[in-house]
Amino acid sequence: MSRRDNQHVRCGRCRMHASLCLCPVIPRVETRTRLLLVMHRYEERKPTNTGRLAALCLSGSTIVVRGHAGKPSAPLPVAPDTQPVLLFPAEDAGPIAPFAVSERPVTLIVPDGTWRQASKVRARVPGLRDVPCVTLPRGRPSTYALRVDAHETGLGTMEAIARAFGILEGDRGGEVQRQLEWVFRVMVERTLWARGALGAGAVTGGIPAGVRRGDPGGLRGARSIADDLNRTCAPVCERRDRRAP
Repeated sequence: MSRRDNQHVRCGRCRMHASLCLCPVIPRVETRTRLLLVMHRYEERKPTNTGRLAALCLSGSTIVVRGHAGKPSAPLPVAPDTQPVLLFPAEDAGPIAPFAVSERPVTLIVPDGTWRQASKVRARVPGLRDVPCVTLPRGRPSTYALRVDAHETGLGTMEAIARAFGILEGDRGGEVQRQLEWVFRVMVERTLWARGALGAGAVTGGIPAGVRRGDPGGLRGARSIADDLNRTCAPVCERRDRRAP
């Protein structure tokens, strides 16, 4: 069984195996900046996706799912009183820092998918050609050890969002970035532990009591725990599947 075929033993909110559920440690961070995550449909069920996790942490976030065959993307739901910017290193992209002093709150639009999928968003989503593209300053290397990136300087989606909010949120940016990066580390390290690639003592925040590697359902069984979680871990970010009518 592949990791994407075992949805019945995963939390429907954070996508982790039921007994490794992250929901108890996911904060709700209030920010002036808004996140609009443009997720490719192939990412929606992947347990290694981190963009969704960032959206769960940030209040006022919106997830738009695109990439449905034969169904063109609809315009994005950007609030008219905000300044939209697209986080992608296009040829005409500029530094993100000047937008930290924008008079209007920023809506940070982030493509979520493979590099190839993300590179098509600007051309395929109506209205994005007119949105300024921004890039992050060069920083420390990615710690996203769950996938291999085609670009040496590439970041996991949640890493990029954390660094962007660290800049856009001004004086509060450092704390917002710290909270996002902490949850990111917990997710990555719990997953590595489940794969046998990391010892329990090296996992940020530890492993929940009673959970055994190779038996992520723990003592009550993964299906039973997942059923319980899916009743209690209700989604708290807005999700919009922007399929054309």
